[in-house]
Amino acid sequence: MCSVLFCDLVGFTPFSESRDPEAVRELLSEYFVLARTVIERYGGLVEKFIGDAVMAVWGAPVAAEGDAERAVRAGLDLVAAVAELGAGAGVPGLAARCGVVTGEVAVTVGVGGEGMAGDTVNTAARLQTAAQPGSVLVDGATQRLAERGVGFTDAGQHALKGKAEPVHLWRPTRVLSGVGGVKRLDGLEAPLTGRDAELRTVRELFHASAERRVPRLVLVSGPAGVGKSRLGWELDKYVDGLAEQVWWHQGRCLSYGDGVAFWALAEIVRQRLSIAEEDPADVAAGKLREGLDRYISDPEERMYVGTRLGRLLGVAVFDDSGGTLAQAELFAGWRLFFERLAAAAPAALLIEDAQYADAGLLDFLDYLVDWVRDLPIYVLVFARPELGQARPGFGTGRNRITLTLDPLDAASMDELVDALVSGMPPEARAKITAQAQGIPLFAVETVRALIDRDIVHPVEGAYRLVGDIGQLAVPDSLHALLAARLDALDRQSRQLVSDAAVLGTTFPAEALVAVSGQDETAVRSALAELVRREVFSVSADPLSPEIGSYQFAQQMLRQVAYETLSRRDRKARHLKVAAHLRTAFRGDGEEVSDVIARHYLDALEAVPDDPDAAEIRRQAVAGLIRAAERAGRTPPWPSPSTPRPPSSPRQIRSTDREQLPRCGNKPQTPRSPMPTSPRRSSTPAKPTVASSSAAIPGRPPAPRPSQAKRCAAGAITPTRGKSSPPPWRCCEPTPTPIPSAP
Repeated sequence: MCSVLFCDLVGFTPFSESRDPEAVRELLSEYFVLARTVIERYGGLVEKFIGDAVMAVWGAPVAAEGDAERAVRAGLDLVAAVAELGAGAGVPGLAARCGVVTGEVAVTVGVGGEGMAGDTVNTAARLQTAAQPGSVLVDGATQRLAERGVGFTDAGQHALKGKAEPVHLWRPTRVLSGVGGVKRLDGLEAPLTGRDAELRTVRELFHASAERRVPRLVLVSGPAGVGKSRLGWELDKYVDGLAEQVWWHQGRCLSYGDGVAFWALAEIVRQRLSIAEEDPADVAAGKLREGLDRYISDPEERMYVGTRLGRLLGVAVFDDSGGTLAQAELFAGWRLFFERLAAAAPAALLIEDAQYADAGLLDFLDYLVDWVRDLPIYVLVFARPELGQARPGFGTGRNRITLTLDPLDAASMDELVDALVSGMPPEARAKITAQAQGIPLFAVETVRALIDRDIVHPVEGAYRLVGDIGQLAVPDSLHALLAARLDALDRQSRQLVSDAAVLGTTFPAEALVAVSGQDETAVRSALAELVRREVFSVSADPLSPEIGSYQFAQQMLRQVAYETLSRRDRKARHLKVAAHLRTAFRGDGEEVSDVIARHYLDALEAVPDDPDAAEIRRQAVAGLIRAAERAGRTPPWPSPSTPRPPSSPRQIRSTDREQLPRCGNKPQTPRSPMPTSPRRSSTPAKPTVASSSAAIPGRPPAPRPSQAKRCAAGAITPTRGKSSPPPWRCCEPTPTPIPSAP
């Protein structure tokens, strides 16, 4: 039994007719090299190239377990690689399509180009013609042999040339696990979305290390939930499918406990030697000796390495006296162990959660990459941005590279949610993606929470929405993750985050200074650090009324920060914000009276039975009445931010005015900075709105009728959850130019 792959280019003939023959030859040569590389990585044999088509076989002259699955994996990789080749060569329409068939083949051993014949070969060519550009089709036999490790969709019956009856075909979609279903995870898992470029990069860097026999360290940095572990899982599955043997290792740094130095490295060594963490010391020592006999042939090296690995694992071998060994001695023994592994096959080490790594482990990883020569050792390190604070410069230098994973774009998040829940209405999908804010894990866990609430059900093999998702809360599975980020902050920063959670999703620095009661210099320094830690971000849109304001990088983080406050702390902070707004704005806070009232109501809700509840209720009612009276006098003018007291516009020179962004035919000036004491100019500046929450109008010139119509629908509506901070919504603001000083 052999598996035959037939691959053909789509869009190549029009390209060759319109381009110089030399350019056509160069592109075709690149395609041939690419096809041969992908096929041989998966253990296939290129049988022949026919024009712009390629035929390959698995199972001849020597068969191996998993041949059919590797042929399907090669087809998926090949169509993806051809699309990338076309984009890079300026031929965006270039694509490939593949057919894979498993069956009996007549093979002439030692004859290339004409050594295969049979119906299987002909059928593979027919399947290729039936496939859509950029896709793969396989027959039923291939699907049955590969389904444990590859996902398929039913492609239906196809009439193929030369076949008397229609043939049932299948379309492979993605790799699910290691070869044969090893480590397969059944359940909620979307296809890898928006990370194709990053996955190609870590894969090609691995192959560069293996082919050039050089060590390499790749640091992948990104916030929690952005997709680092998923990238590692995809690489794990990919490496398992390669024909060449690879020593794959994986360890995780712990965020808790004492005595966990070098924990991830010890986990890697235990994995290689099959030592369970609960094994008694004598059992672990026996497995260590067996592993040393298996991987290290020289007796003196076995003793040298064994003593040092025993210190790492906490077991004694070879009559270790227990005397002190210097770090350099330990590092040398550990390095020699990995060198002997890499001499037999490429060695890959994946270290996860390296932001928790002790300095000794990071020192060893640097030492390993610096000292190894002419051996393929690939070190992949996953960490959050905090590692850059604890160990500046890690991941830079010789044979090192750093990749940063940013949150996914909106289109990728939509694709991710659609893959998780089929046919979800756009409005419901938008709620989930808005809550996730580009973090894939947040979207996945939100969907899991909907499944737990019986709002999403499995229907005919796919998850579907069967009810109203309502108000989304932070899933329980993410509470600990986000709370741990907050707990890692120092006391001053943690207090500022709590104050900001009460102020609102967006707030100016001046408001945080006033509410926190801390020194302004200290607050601004802490804000800069929180921006570096990606707790806050800064609005930089020059056309936004919120430019220069701070906002939570993730709304879920704000919710957790708010929910971790005690009810009395919430009350005290809401009252402090209300008092600040009444002082900062003219007329006892008349312009933001509805926001002030909201803070009083939130304080009342936090502790409704306190002796001062009646007075707080009176203040809230008075604020609501003032807001209603003002609404009758002022056209609606929503603006989604935390209120900033208006200030006199700064002087702008005529030469400066020509450089300003323009709104219509009038130059628009940037927002003036907040003064040390609030005051009103004769022509009010546009305020940024304050909040537990809300977007509150200033007093701009009367809007045009079209503007009034836009904002009339923007009446501020609460969207509060049971214990969430009070977020608010309003319509999209229409910026108004700030007039220059006369």
